[in-house]
Amino acid sequence: MRRLFAISSLACAWLCANGSVWDVVQIVAWGRMFSGYAETMTVSAALKETFNPAKPCKLCVRVNQGKAQTRQQLPAPAERDATKMVLMLDATPAPVFANDPGRWLSATFEILDERTDPVPVPPPRV
Repeated sequence: MRRLFAISSLACAWLCANGSVWDVVQIVAWGRMFSGYAETMTVSAALKETFNPAKPCKLCVRVNQGKAQTRQQLPAPAERDATKMVLMLDATPAPVFANDPGRWLSATFEILDERTDPVPVPPPRV
């Protein structure tokens, strides 16, 4: 139950952030228009009248105004001109790790002793 609530809340937040609320309102407006027209007309005529752009309902007009207002509030897109591009280069050089491989390998092998005791066969059981 908790996971379902979290997923549905996340989906709702994502839809709101992407501006899909206006699309949902538009679908509701089309549904109301279709149900109103279908009471007095055939289904095909009701569909034609519902999606006729010359006869929008009040809610459809409000949705178009809201979408236009949302587009106006968006920030202007950045110009992509090669002369205006600034490259950020890292001035710090990459670290260089100096290592004397001969000395390192010899120091490792000097510390290790050879094993002198025989390996028990079969292995001991605890």
